[in-house]
Parts: sequence; structure tokens; C-alpha cells
Amino acid sequence: MDGPPATVLVVDDSRTKRYLLVSWLTRAGFAVVEAETGAEALSRVAVEPVDLVVLDVRLPDLSGFEVCERIKADHPALPVIHVSAHAVDVVDRAQGLTRGADAYLAEPIEPEELVATAHAVLRYYQARQRAELLAERLTGLADTTVAVHAAPNFTRLLEEAAAGAAQIFKCPAIVVAETFDGDCVAGVSAGPGAGATVVPWAVDDTGIPTGSTVRVDDSAHWGLVDWPAGDTVTVAAAKLREDRPPLYVVVPTATQTRRTPVLVQLSQAVAAAVEAQRSFDEEHRIAVTLQRSLLPRRIPEIAGLDLAVRYEPASAQTEVGGDFYELVMLDGHLLMAIGDVAGHSLHAATVMAELRHAVRAYAVEGHQPSQILHRVNEMMRTLLPAELATLCVLLLHPQTGRIRLASAGHLPALISLDGKVEFVERPAPLLGVRAQRPDDLEFELPPGATLVLYTDGLIERRDVTIDEGLAALAAAATGVDSDLDAFCQRLLDELAPPEIHDDVAVVAVRRSA
Repeated sequence: MDGPPATVLVVDDSRTKRYLLVSWLTRAGFAVVEAETGAEALSRVAVEPVDLVVLDVRLPDLSGFEVCERIKADHPALPVIHVSAHAVDVVDRAQGLTRGADAYLAEPIEPEELVATAHAVLRYYQARQRAELLAERLTGLADTTVAVHAAPNFTRLLEEAAAGAAQIFKCPAIVVAETFDGDCVAGVSAGPGAGATVVPWAVDDTGIPTGSTVRVDDSAHWGLVDWPAGDTVTVAAAKLREDRPPLYVVVPTATQTRRTPVLVQLSQAVAAAVEAQRSFDEEHRIAVTLQRSLLPRRIPEIAGLDLAVRYEPASAQTEVGGDFYELVMLDGHLLMAIGDVAGHSLHAATVMAELRHAVRAYAVEGHQPSQILHRVNEMMRTLLPAELATLCVLLLHPQTGRIRLASAGHLPALISLDGKVEFVERPAPLLGVRAQRPDDLEFELPPGATLVLYTDGLIERRDVTIDEGLAALAAAATGVDSDLDAFCQRLLDELAPPEIHDDVAVVAVRRSA
């Protein structure tokens, strides 16, 4: 048998018989401890690591049958062999086996018979324990695989992987991986139930093993947790692509047997999740870079006006979205526009780009906002007949504050001045719909007032009405920060937290007092 010798508890009130049993088992290679009574046996089993109990049926305080039942009730995986010189008939043997014993030996007992029975019973229970341990670990592997693949980001993935490894092997664990940016980080768990944290990981000159499962003698190299004293660590490495660095799962060597399928499978499952997350992050970075390239590169500097914008893509979406804005000076007027194409996809972004360029082109031709919307709408109905979008366009004269505004189904602009908030309502049909559109709305932006344009991601939620969202925006915009950039950021922080997965665009202009 692998490992240290099994420990056998011999329970018999006869000192002579107990001596013989202990001698036979000791010569056979077992570690043996003794008890004289049933109560003593129960107390020793409760506090000492015992692998097998050899139990006399007749004891001075308790029946051996009762002691066996109580042992099995608390330790069902602890085998018990009954021995007896008196209770030797069929009824006694049947009662002993029925009440939980794994074997029943009637005296006279031959040493070879006792040793062979002990080995046979232990083989069965060791196989059972290995099967139960493997089943428990495979269940933990399945749970961890689901958790890492459901993780919303790289950090959470490594936390779930490290916590899962610690739970599976009931020990400290480290999971090391590299992000798609090339940063090496480690998920670290001190043990089962302890959770996990993610920290930077610096690979020193000794490097990291590249085999599928490699024992590393120097556990101090992996010193982010307190490893069991005197043990080494076992490292499972896995990668799905040759051009990617491996992922490593590190646990104490004492948790592993000669075959370690669960550790290898865990490393492969986590590697698959890491590869998917790397690809997701890389695609998301490319998508966001693409969408930002379609937006204005800089904000114009205009005497008498302060300008600020904020754009945040949907944080949990790989795809780009359809939100856009425009700020540009044309013939002494500031052209401001904000819009939202239905959908979150690369297609929505390309439609957004076409609309933005169309707005700029018609504005350069000298058209007023309502005419710009009319021409953009005709373009959409002709070239993009399946698309819908909202759009708000206005022209602002910096010196006088005069504004001409037209809207196509977009949310109302907001004006904040001296603690008072007003929405500029201009109902009109969406772009992509043939319908009569109102003329431009003309008004003046007073000195010191701030005008805010925004997309629906700022105020719309599944659990609140649109009126409640507008009321929350009005409350947040009652006071405008002296720093207009900080004001826009505050609106995002208060009204569109990161867990709200939608594109958000905010444009603010303040006329100097």
C-alpha cells in the first residue's frame, strides 16, 4: 500500500488476547494503538487518526455491537472487524455484520487470517475513499469550470480559478496567467473558503516550468501563500495556442497522487477560459478604438463658451455601439449634434459614422438644423431603409447665445442655470420614418447657463420609468461644477455606474457669465 502504514485500533479487555493481536498486526507492518473498553475506543476514534478498528464483541462496559454502531454513525468510512471467542454462532455473526461490521472473525484466529482480512478491508475502503475523493474533486472541477467561463473580466476569472483550486484540493493555491496586454498576474487563495485576490506576478530568472505537471522543489519561489511545512509544490501548465504564454495552476505536492487528472483538467479548463477572455478583451479594445476613431478627435476652443464631453462604450459588450456626438465651428456658429443608432454592433457603428458625416456635410452646405434632419432622413430612407436612429442638432451663436434646435425623436436637451433646471422639449419622429417634422426651435442660452445633450444610456433603466430617469438627471444637474469636465464625469458616476451596460454620450456647453 502507498503512503505511511495504516493505523489499527485494537479494542479488547483481555490483556493477553490484546497482546497477541497487537503483535500480529505490528509484525505485518501496521501501526497499532490499543483500548481496553468501549468508551475508551470511542474517545480515541474521536480524536486520533485511525484507519481500522479490530473490536472484541464482549467488553466490560458496552457491547461491541453498540460500539461498532456508534463508530459507524460518526465515521462511516472507518472499517471495523469484530473478533470474539464466545459469540461465535451464526446469529452472533449475522448481528455483528448487520449492525455495521465489515468482517467477523471467530476465535481461534490464525495470524495470517487476521492480517489478510485487515488488508482486504483496508483495500476496499481505500478504493472507496479514492473514488469519493475523485468524485468530490470532479464536482469541484465542474463548478470551477462554469465559474471561470462565466467570469465578466480577467481579474474575476483568476479569482474564481484560484478559489476553485483551493476548494478542490483543500489547500492554498495560485493561478498565474498573462493578460492580452502582456501583464503577468496571479490569483492567490490561502485555502478553501478563503476567497482569492489578484496580484502582479514577477517571473524571476529561474523561470516557470513548462511541462503539463512538474514538481518544483523550491516552494519559496511561489511564496505568495503559506505552503505546508516541508512540502514542495506541483505546477500544472496548459496553453491552447503556441504563440500564447502558458497558464499555471500551483498546489502543494501532498495533495496529488501518482496520477493527477483533476489538476491537469483544471489547468486546461482555466486555460480555455483565459484564452477566451484574452480574445474578448482584445476584440473589445479594437472595437472601442474603432468607435472612438469615428468620433471628433478634439473639442474646439471657442471664446465665451466652455465645452466638455464624455463618451463611455458599453462596458460588458465586445461590440461597438451607435452613440455619437459632434462639435465643430462652421461659419461663426457652433454645430452641436448627438445621436443614437439602434443596436450594439459593428453595423450600428458604421451607420453611426454615415449619419455623422451626413450631418457635417449638410451643415457645411449651410442648411439649418431642421433641414439637416430632413436631408439625413431622406438619405436614411433611401440608402439605409431598415435603420432607425434618434438625433438632435443645434447651431449656437457664441456671442449672442442664440440657438436653433431640431430633434428627431431624441431625448430633450437640459438647461441648468442658478440651481434651476429646464428641459427643452421638441417632440418629433425618429430618423428613418416618413413623417412631418416641426420647424427649428429658437431660443437663447442665458449667460452662465449650461446646456446638456445626452444619450439614453445616461437615464434609461429597466427597473425605472423614463420620467424617473429624467427626474434623476434634473436633480444631478441642479448644481453645475465649476469644472465642466468634472460635471460630465459626475453625471456618469451618479447616473450610469459601470454595472449599467450601455453606451453613454454626454455633451455640455456653458456660456460665460
